[in-house]
Amino acid sequence: MIDDLVQLGKLVSLGLALMLPLANPLTSMTLLLSLGQHIPYKERERQIRQAACYVVGIMLVTYYAGAWIMATFGISIPGLRIAGGLIVASIGFSMLFPSSTATDEREADVAADVAVHRQVPNIAFVPLAMPGTAGPGTIAMIISAASTVGGETAGHYPAWTIAVTPIIVFVLLGLLFWICLRSAGRIVALIGNTGVEAISRIMGFLLVCMAVQFVINGVLEIVAQHAAGA
Repeated sequence: MIDDLVQLGKLVSLGLALMLPLANPLTSMTLLLSLGQHIPYKERERQIRQAACYVVGIMLVTYYAGAWIMATFGISIPGLRIAGGLIVASIGFSMLFPSSTATDEREADVAADVAVHRQVPNIAFVPLAMPGTAGPGTIAMIISAASTVGGETAGHYPAWTIAVTPIIVFVLLGLLFWICLRSAGRIVALIGNTGVEAISRIMGFLLVCMAVQFVINGVLEIVAQHAAGA
């Protein structure tokens, strides 16, 4: 039993090592700093909890049914990358070139307090959970791992550890995601609104760069597939 737990620990550690660079909860934390600074505190906390649940749910669904869903709708990994890139680009441009000034946003905050959440945006699913954390790269990695884990690891690890590992890894990633987003409020208090706006512009530029890279990777994969087929 102890050996099985050791094997489980190795698999969980390997899963976290593979997923953390792609999921990168710090990206979503920066998005929250940029897009959630005018959301009331209690509503922001509620959306953070929602986003953490969404992250775990997206990863679990992707692992167990991602390949089937994509095959059913005829979606390829390159198509997923390009679509994700377009979504990320839209978010990045909105952060680079905000449609309202700081004064307008302060007035909107006062009106929002009177309107009682009616016009408060919900950013829990898009962009915090997806594509902020569970983006195209993360989804592609999960689907790839799900399609190979059975054959390559079945003879080296107990079956129950292979079955339990994805759940533990995704829950731990969701917990880390929640901790990072909860820490965003302290960062806002430390750097102030001016610092948040500066981070928003920088993050917007980086997101546009990431989006272009997503699209380039998708196009290159399509070209490589057609070249291999020819």
